[in-house]
Amino acid sequence: MTLLLKGGEFMNKILLVILGAVALIVVVLFGAYNGLVTKNNAIDGAWAQVETQYQRRFDLIPNLVESAKGVMQQEKDVFEAIANARTQYGGAKTVDEKVGAAQNLDSALSRLLVIVENYPQLRSSETVSKLMDELAGTENRIAVERRRFNELVQDYNLSIKVVPSNLIAGLFGFRERKYFQPSTGAEVAPKVDLKTSP
Repeated sequence: MTLLLKGGEFMNKILLVILGAVALIVVVLFGAYNGLVTKNNAIDGAWAQVETQYQRRFDLIPNLVESAKGVMQQEKDVFEAIANARTQYGGAKTVDEKVGAAQNLDSALSRLLVIVENYPQLRSSETVSKLMDELAGTENRIAVERRRFNELVQDYNLSIKVVPSNLIAGLFGFRERKYFQPSTGAEVAPKVDLKTSP
């Protein structure tokens, strides 16, 4: 009977060791699974940030280009009005025609003075400079978010290839994620068209 008790205690210890080993394996597997899910979601979040910066670019650039065109158009209109008034004055035959041309010139010059008061420096250049700064800032933000995305993809891809998380990855269908790759022609800098004519 004592032998039976000792045999039963021995079996209980073996059972506890087996249960402990199974529990440890389950904890490791759950940890690996949760880690993969977390990393996969982090990649999705990083890509959302890349898209946010793309959206910023799509929203910002056309508005800045139109703003630059607007300022340059306003100045262009004044200079065209001055040139037209001078031409009109030079071609005027009568006093009334010369008075009309002079009034047109005075009006254009008044508008030019308002522009000069509002824009003591040549604002077209400043606007274009601001546009280029905003473009550079937007492109830098996009580059930062792309790099962050690729770093997370690298970490995740490594995780699904190492033991024991590779077992979980295969079992639950975690697949390798693709890095951000620049599109064909990305090595060519985009051109910004600031022509004032439509």
